[in-house]
Amino acid sequence: MSIPSTIYGLLVDDWSRCQHYHSELDIVALRCFACKRFYACFTCHNILESHRFEPWKETPNLFPVLCGACKHNLTRDQYQQTSNCPNCERPFNPNCRKHKSYYFA
Repeated sequence: MSIPSTIYGLLVDDWSRCQHYHSELDIVALRCFACKRFYACFTCHNILESHRFEPWKETPNLFPVLCGACKHNLTRDQYQQTSNCPNCERPFNPNCRKHKSYYFA
């Protein structure tokens, strides 16, 4: 599936790390349900957009998660069932699970 892989945010690098989250593991970008743009984090989104980050609704065949390392798209379920990218095997930050309610309804 071809999905635009532009990742928005503040001081975003090539791997989707931003000024708020920039460890080696912070490589996941998440798409806002309202504007459909990928952002490095909900904080960047809320600073740069005129609306709040809206969590992704349960939609099994859509891809609201993007690996910043290889730009592989993941469904909500794929992302929640793994700790690494299924394509490039780079590890994801386990602390991102603390923000689940921001990203998924």
